[in-house]
Amino acid sequence: MDRTPISTHIILIIGALFMTLPVWVAFATSTHAPETILREGLQFWPGPHLIETYNEVLFVEGGVMKQVTATTMLKNSMILGIGFAIGKVIISMLAAYAIVYFRFRLGVPLFWIIFMTLLLPLEVRIIPSYEVVANMGLLDTQTGLILPLIASATGTFFFRQFFRSVPDELLEAARLDGATAWGFFKDILVPLSRTMIAAILIIMFVVGWNQYLWPLIMTTKEENYTLVIGIKQIYQVLNEGGELPQFQKAFALTILATLPPVMVVLIFQRWFVKGLVESEK
Repeated sequence: MDRTPISTHIILIIGALFMTLPVWVAFATSTHAPETILREGLQFWPGPHLIETYNEVLFVEGGVMKQVTATTMLKNSMILGIGFAIGKVIISMLAAYAIVYFRFRLGVPLFWIIFMTLLLPLEVRIIPSYEVVANMGLLDTQTGLILPLIASATGTFFFRQFFRSVPDELLEAARLDGATAWGFFKDILVPLSRTMIAAILIIMFVVGWNQYLWPLIMTTKEENYTLVIGIKQIYQVLNEGGELPQFQKAFALTILATLPPVMVVLIFQRWFVKGLVESEK
């Protein structure tokens, strides 16, 4: 039996510490009083104000922003992340299904056109996207935040590769049983794609949760802010009026923004890995 060299474990431990140490420092600092942070800087050990700080950030109006709490921003981020992920999976599966199984003349060129959009980041198309949403009257709405982002070249590519690996015998058997195109998709392909769906959902949820530029442009009301936007805005709000900067609240908000994606990945990591590497269909 091969034994993993101890140097490999050392490298992994160093890498894990390198990634988690900043998060720990942010958490430890969030539990201290603002006077301590201002006087001594970042803290490595937790302080006595853990419950007080997080209670004020989560539940006290004006504790973070002027009118909203972190709970409201958590809800907005969750809606954006879930809607973003589900929308991308549905659109990607339908697009990949049409490209692989309908085999129309323009299927391959259309797929490559879709794939080429990976070369165009959101920043390139953000002005026309904003104008379209504005003309539809969807500014400052959850629908306006989610709808323009749900088309996914990455998801279409993964599902296309997955569908191409499904044996043709399944399609022939479904035809012999009188299954319609929708029935084959719903009753056969979707159940077969469960692990792939889970993997794409996790990836897209994290991407949607961490969206910054699009929500920054789309939202003007505080009640529509996501956590990522709140982290930026909190520094401006907490420094107004010449009061003592409440940096512990900014760090608390950062920790709250980190927890949901981490929990999703930890809980569904088996599905995530299985969906990306599984070869048996």
